[in-house]
Amino acid sequence: MRPLIAAIRTQYLRDNYLLAKRQHGGRVLAVLKANGYGHDAARCAQALADVADGFAVACLEEALQLRAAGVSAPILLLEGVFEAAELAEVERHRLWLVVQSEEQLRMLEEAQPAAPFRVWLMLDSGMHREGFLPQHYRAAWERLQASGKAESIVKMTHFARADEPTVPMTLAQIETFDAATAGLPGEESVANSAGILCHPRSRRDWGRAGILLYGASPLPAGFPQGDALKPVMRLRSRIFSVRELAAGEPIGYGNNFVTDRPTRVGLIAGGYADGYPRLASSGSPVAVDGRRSRIIGRVSMDMITVDLSDLPAAGIGSEVELWGDTVSVNEVAAAAGSIAYELLCNIKRAHFVFE
Repeated sequence: MRPLIAAIRTQYLRDNYLLAKRQHGGRVLAVLKANGYGHDAARCAQALADVADGFAVACLEEALQLRAAGVSAPILLLEGVFEAAELAEVERHRLWLVVQSEEQLRMLEEAQPAAPFRVWLMLDSGMHREGFLPQHYRAAWERLQASGKAESIVKMTHFARADEPTVPMTLAQIETFDAATAGLPGEESVANSAGILCHPRSRRDWGRAGILLYGASPLPAGFPQGDALKPVMRLRSRIFSVRELAAGEPIGYGNNFVTDRPTRVGLIAGGYADGYPRLASSGSPVAVDGRRSRIIGRVSMDMITVDLSDLPAAGIGSEVELWGDTVSVNEVAAAAGSIAYELLCNIKRAHFVFE
């Protein structure tokens, strides 16, 4: 078997969720969109079944996959529905849904469900991606309430820069939310992962734990609020070939790395076809048998070359951690000019092992 393994530590998943619950203080949805950020949404939901207050996914297809896997807890559709016909499935499978546009609001007004829906009404507090503008929010809430199609209405918004704790925009968004929803009854959901960790004023009735659930801090280096998170995915491979090169020898496609000393090179299974970022090439961190080293040369489709020069005990069969306990996924993402979200979501072709 090709030795590229994505080990998913479900106890770490549970620990991170419970940390979010303690930090937030209220109820927390575990966000499982994009197949659980690449961790297998169904297995993650099953691991959290006895502790999670509910789950959130992007769309109906993702919710139906969880229901088919036996998940009976509440599931929120963060994007809502895309056409009125989907509301029948929402009703049949007892899903909750976000309403974030005039079109979605009209769909609910015109629907004829046997029972009203559980609705989360999105306010655009400044991100300008989705939701009703502050001057239109109260009217949308009143229409939804008057329609009789909503059993309850959770007021919600989403942050644009909560992962930048020193930027004042998050506080401005909270103030906009509070002003636009003042006097409207119902529960509230404001905090995302970064809000749960470092914005106390955003902690309302419902939090939404996304990236923190999987053990990657959404905060920049130097902010310790995410230090207690545990990496759920440990991506590892093994060295299957070793060669010795003299100084002045190129390695890999494009010859963009040239040895500056005699170099031992280890070859591992894994590459950009598996979802490892191609831009995380020479200098990106790895750990060989628990000791930090680096990639040398470009990441190929199926293989990666790593530096063994200072690791004389390493050789064929040595384990290489691409990210996990010794090397954080945030480090690799930074080396690739990306973010942990993208790296985790992209992993494929690895053998998934649940621990």
